[in-house]
Amino acid sequence: MKEENDIRNETVPKKGVRVTNRDVFVFAFFLLLSFAFWYINSLGKVIEAEVKYPICYLNLPKDNVIALEAFEKLNLYVKGQGFSILKLKVTGPGTPLSIDISKVNYKKVPGSKNLNYYILTSGLAKSLTIQLRSDCEITAIKPDTLFFSFEKVITKTSKAEPGKKTGNLFKK
Repeated sequence: MKEENDIRNETVPKKGVRVTNRDVFVFAFFLLLSFAFWYINSLGKVIEAEVKYPICYLNLPKDNVIALEAFEKLNLYVKGQGFSILKLKVTGPGTPLSIDISKVNYKKVPGSKNLNYYILTSGLAKSLTIQLRSDCEITAIKPDTLFFSFEKVITKTSKAEPGKKTGNLFKK
């Protein structure tokens, strides 16, 4: 009799483990399914989110370039339908937003001897909203001020005579 009980005790926990594993799998599946339905439902509502976008500067003054210290990304706080914001987050990082320096009111930093300037980003909201091509509205932009500096482009020209070597480039 002891042998029968020992055999029975060994087989019962194995069946119980199988049932428990199956219950955990079913529970995890339906939990994941309910999360998917909740997420799709929330995308239909108006929400606010933060989206990071790279920026580029266009139409710089002649013979000037922007120094490397300039901001390369903006944090846009947008409000709109969840599907529109999801689209912005998916397609956003690849396409930079452009800031046209010739159309923006940039000001010189007071007390600066160099070519240091700043732009208030609140004035860029309308232009950036058009570039987003989305149903979303920009509620805030961070940083609120973009600081940058211009550096003069130095070009050096030299006259080269045809048929004359200009250095020791062709040593044998």
